[in-house]
Amino acid sequence: MASRVRNKVAWVVFAFLAIGIGLYPLMYVTTASEFGLLASKSAELLSSKVWNVAFYGHITFGGLALLSGWSQFSPKLRSRNLNLHRNLGKFYVITALIGGICGVYLGFFATGGIIPAVGFICLGIIWLYTTLRAYIAIRKKDLSLHQGMMIYSYAACFAAVTLRIWLPLLTLAFGEFLVAYKIVAWLCWVPNMIFAYIWVQRKGLTID
Repeated sequence: MASRVRNKVAWVVFAFLAIGIGLYPLMYVTTASEFGLLASKSAELLSSKVWNVAFYGHITFGGLALLSGWSQFSPKLRSRNLNLHRNLGKFYVITALIGGICGVYLGFFATGGIIPAVGFICLGIIWLYTTLRAYIAIRKKDLSLHQGMMIYSYAACFAAVTLRIWLPLLTLAFGEFLVAYKIVAWLCWVPNMIFAYIWVQRKGLTID
């Protein structure tokens, strides 16, 4: 009974965070001034049309992937409405691929130099790779590989949430944004991948 309650609470928190951060990009649209991470970028970079397309593409499609992806882990949705599950899955794949491509590009311009740049580029590549493998697997009707790769894919996607949890905490701890940002470029996704690995192992999914 207690474990069932804990699972429900964890599910509600998971969905709440995914939806909340999934809607976060709206702040960039409704705020006239340089908001969030834009405040740390140079005027030259902010004037680049290509960078702006990549930035808004990343936060928009990344947010949509975050909003749609969490529902894919609901057994009730899969059993009650398989077509909805499939359509949401296709939507997630499209938004994740666009968001991931934009994210890899943005990684090369990460604030703080090579350390955060490599961290975010690795995250983008992992997101793209696992999403593509999940899609190819389901096309081949390999459900085990599909489920495993989707767990990894959404763990990478969920880095948008964990980044916004860790960054203010690290900034307070170190008293400096730049130090915190260099750490969070890795901390936002590496523990997520470890959690995904444990989850995949416990479910007995084959991902080789």
